[in-house]
Amino acid sequence: MAYRVVITKAGGPNVLDIQEISIPKPGPNEVCIEVHFAGINFADTLMRLGFYRPRPPFPFTPGYEVSGVIYALGDEVEHFEIGQRVVGLMQNGGQASHVVTDASRTLAIPDELSLEAAASMPVIYITAHHMLHHLGNLNPSDSVLIHGGGGGVGIAALQLCKWMGVSKIWATASSSKADIIQSYGAVAIDRHNEDFVECVRSQTDGRGVDHILDPIGGGHLKRSLSVLAQGGKLYTFGMSSAAPSSKRSLWKAIKALRSRPRFDPMIMMSRNQGVFGVHMGTWSDEKVLQKQMQNIIKGIQEGALTPIIDSIYMARDVQAAHQHIHDGKNIGKVLLKFVD
Repeated sequence: MAYRVVITKAGGPNVLDIQEISIPKPGPNEVCIEVHFAGINFADTLMRLGFYRPRPPFPFTPGYEVSGVIYALGDEVEHFEIGQRVVGLMQNGGQASHVVTDASRTLAIPDELSLEAAASMPVIYITAHHMLHHLGNLNPSDSVLIHGGGGGVGIAALQLCKWMGVSKIWATASSSKADIIQSYGAVAIDRHNEDFVECVRSQTDGRGVDHILDPIGGGHLKRSLSVLAQGGKLYTFGMSSAAPSSKRSLWKAIKALRSRPRFDPMIMMSRNQGVFGVHMGTWSDEKVLQKQMQNIIKGIQEGALTPIIDSIYMARDVQAAHQHIHDGKNIGKVLLKFVD
């Protein structure tokens, strides 16, 4: 039986459903993948709540990344064969037992890389790599502040920084995630009991940091901007402040939107600062994506990058998986499993 996860309407985890489907047929330059594992990202939970753009109209299947084996090949596809282990990047619809995606967004998996690890890579590692390397031109002498340091993108960013040789790193998270942050040589900041602005200012003699990764958005961006060093870069790649729980709250979303900073170009010019909005689901330059995936796989093969898998849920338990992420319990990646 082929099946998929469906978000039936905006709401809590209970709006997620499993529906049977026909196995899709690939068109020219496309492949059909029998999915073994699909990643869940916080963006999926925001789309479920109705707070993330762009998203398809309800009902729809979420999911940006899959791993599995080639099930069928479309015309004109080269370099792949039936049964080959691959990882696929999706613009949506990845949380299904069978998916179709462009061959250009599909990569063969090295023998030493498990399917679980492969499904954990695309979104979190490409997002972190895109910010720090493609946009940020990260140097070993730079300083970095990572919000959500215990989550998927946060851990990927910590590993990328360590691989680059960056030694001045701060990361915010709950106190239960301090150990893993410190294991990568970063300073852990308890987001519930410590003020990251005060910590960064005092530990940098008021200079601030060169790179700030902020998935929280809203008024939190203002505070991040206040500790951005001259010539620094702030990357905003989410808005978790709009969804502090698994329940849909329009008031909290509106409050987060209203508290967003208004960037003054003149002030930013005087400080030579940059602000980047990042959403890899809408990034269309395939050559950049492929190059970044190749760099990430190289890092894994060298042992510098190690995907951290928090938990694996059977696809039928997707509601529990979403709740687990909303509760902030995950350290690393949460996956859905489609093959028993």
